[in-house]
Amino acid sequence: MSNPYEYYPNLYRAAQPAQGQGQQTGQGQGFAAPSGGMITQQGQVTASASMFEQSYVENILRANRGKIATVYMTFTGHQQQVFVGYIMGAGRDHIVLRDVNTTKTFILLTIYLDYVTFDEEIALPYQL
Repeated sequence: MSNPYEYYPNLYRAAQPAQGQGQQTGQGQGFAAPSGGMITQQGQVTASASMFEQSYVENILRANRGKIATVYMTFTGHQQQVFVGYIMGAGRDHIVLRDVNTTKTFILLTIYLDYVTFDEEIALPYQL
């Protein structure tokens, strides 16, 4: 199966605000992003200095959308389960994963996340 992220290029793209909404900032009109950066009128997220000091799983997963990941999770009272798929997106409390062998899409809650592995080089949203 080909990479399903190609079929959903706008998935998790920053939403365009309605005209006249937003906050005035010293750098023109922008909108606060959950990561601490700003969303421009064009929908691009600009980094703030604090974004590079913070390292969250959700940010690392977002930076690697379209890559295959192996996600290890342990649900309450159960043995560890393994999910392998394309990373479609991630939020503060979830990971969206598309199975590599089927058309199933999983929304996995990060509260159950043990760890994630990749078989290739990953992108990091911050400087080492």
